[in-house]
Amino acid sequence: MAQTAGSAGKGESAEDRGKLGLFRLVTAVITLIIGAGVFTLSGEQAVGGGSGWAIITAWGISAVGVLCLVLTFFALSRLKPQLKGGIYSYASAGFGDFLGFNSAWGYWISALLCTVSFSALLCQALAYFFPIFGNGTNLPSIIAASVIIWFYVFVVSRGVKEAAGINAVVTISKIVPIFVALAAIIFLQKFDPALFVENLTHGAEPGMPFFDQVMNSMMITIWVFVGIEGAVAISGRAKKDSDVGKATVIAFVCVLTIYMLISMLSLGILPLSELAELPNPQFAGVMEAAVGQWGAILINFGVVLSLVGAMLGYTVLSAESPFEAAEQGVFVKAFAKTNKQGAPITTLIVTNIIIEAFLIIMMFSDSTYRFFYTLSAGMILLPYLLSAAYFAKLAFKEKGLFASKIGGKIGFWRVIAVIGVIYSFFLAWASGAVGVTIMSLLYAPGIVMYIAGKRERGEKYLDNTRDRVVAAIILIAAVVSLVLLLTGIVAV
Repeated sequence: MAQTAGSAGKGESAEDRGKLGLFRLVTAVITLIIGAGVFTLSGEQAVGGGSGWAIITAWGISAVGVLCLVLTFFALSRLKPQLKGGIYSYASAGFGDFLGFNSAWGYWISALLCTVSFSALLCQALAYFFPIFGNGTNLPSIIAASVIIWFYVFVVSRGVKEAAGINAVVTISKIVPIFVALAAIIFLQKFDPALFVENLTHGAEPGMPFFDQVMNSMMITIWVFVGIEGAVAISGRAKKDSDVGKATVIAFVCVLTIYMLISMLSLGILPLSELAELPNPQFAGVMEAAVGQWGAILINFGVVLSLVGAMLGYTVLSAESPFEAAEQGVFVKAFAKTNKQGAPITTLIVTNIIIEAFLIIMMFSDSTYRFFYTLSAGMILLPYLLSAAYFAKLAFKEKGLFASKIGGKIGFWRVIAVIGVIYSFFLAWASGAVGVTIMSLLYAPGIVMYIAGKRERGEKYLDNTRDRVVAAIILIAAVVSLVLLLTGIVAV
């Protein structure tokens, strides 16, 4: 717990000097939340064919839903500080080992798919400067992405888990281009109010039902907020515990404002039909239309720097999550193996082999950044749903815990919990038939991993009705999905 200075005259203790005040806490959380998706917002929402009103509605739904998830993770970090196993430890505590395993599995697959999507976007940004990279999925792109991810395996295997210099570059490369771009559009008066009004009512695909327009815009809104569970991870660095909740909410509002500004200002630069046709990163195309070539150079350069750093972060994350799960006994023991430097060498290598396989698949298919970020966002929905459901369980069954740990009226926290669960279900629905199909196929192999891990330890598995029902649902969904894919009824 943070200590306060004894008096104004005595100054801060050595411990306090390493802590974060409210302002620095807010900026740290903002940096954690804002990712590569911010540079593609302009066009990704237009691709779904929705009008400006549909996009605004999608943001409104997500603003409420994501805020509830943010508060859920904040509250859980206070209510159950002993659960140190990451986001999936909540599922295990609330619903048993098997659902906890599936939460860990989904989180791992989501993280490695995120790296795949980053690779595609990085090479598309590089193509602006080096045309050899084409659409970001050709052979030179796959080679470049492969070199980067395996170099990072080498770096992390040497025990380098945090690189302050790289983190600083990532922060600057994300934040500075965004604020320069927004300032240029606003102060150079490049925003066209008449075009904005036109885009509000006329989507890229006329005649599409409004509800479908909203649904098509939903996945990008959760994609840009993936990582919100990590926002409370820095709570231990706060000078005052009371600042953590404030910082979380303030940072969320700031990030939402940035996203909304980019999304809405873009509607005053180009028609939705043109926004939908822009290559990734679409915000570069918006800036080029608004202020000329320097705008596109600024954004593409920012994307390259940001993603080079972000891919290092996800190399660590996608290796650490199965490593921690193996240490807790829900993954096979091999995933808990470390080298002399203490790095999780098995998970590093296995994770990158899977990433490499997806990169190769991407080269021989039409699957691009959009496909993989949709899958990544979809795979993390189960961990989010189970965390929200565990929080709801606590809110309705252990209300006394709230009074002693975080305060506030229990009715407020129950509403937050219920909305978080509903929002998670809604997002799963919004992912559509293709998303559900692929996700069921990606979850099915996890059952083999779970059984193998339990057998290694001589422990029982699938020994209750709930676990057997869940396993059956996953397997049946996977078989049906495979049939739909093979018969062409569902096309990827």
